[in-house]
Amino acid sequence: MDFEKLVRDLVSPLVVHPEEMIVKTFSEEDDKIVLQVMVHAEDLGRVIGKKGRVINAVRTLAYACGARQGKRIEISVDSF
Repeated sequence: MDFEKLVRDLVSPLVVHPEEMIVKTFSEEDDKIVLQVMVHAEDLGRVIGKKGRVINAVRTLAYACGARQGKRIEISVDSF
């Protein structure tokens, strides 16, 4: 499964500047994949959400998809 595409599909409807969003695999080990999501500074609050609820929901969905394949998915969010 392409976890970058999954995260991109989940996050892109939330942002105002989807063309400036970057999702890349930061590191990939046998059972762990770390993804980094870079968004426009104006979109950072939308992606994180109030008390982190939005990004936690995205992480939960990605984690569930990864668990089906025996992978742990971690997502970090930053702006540029």
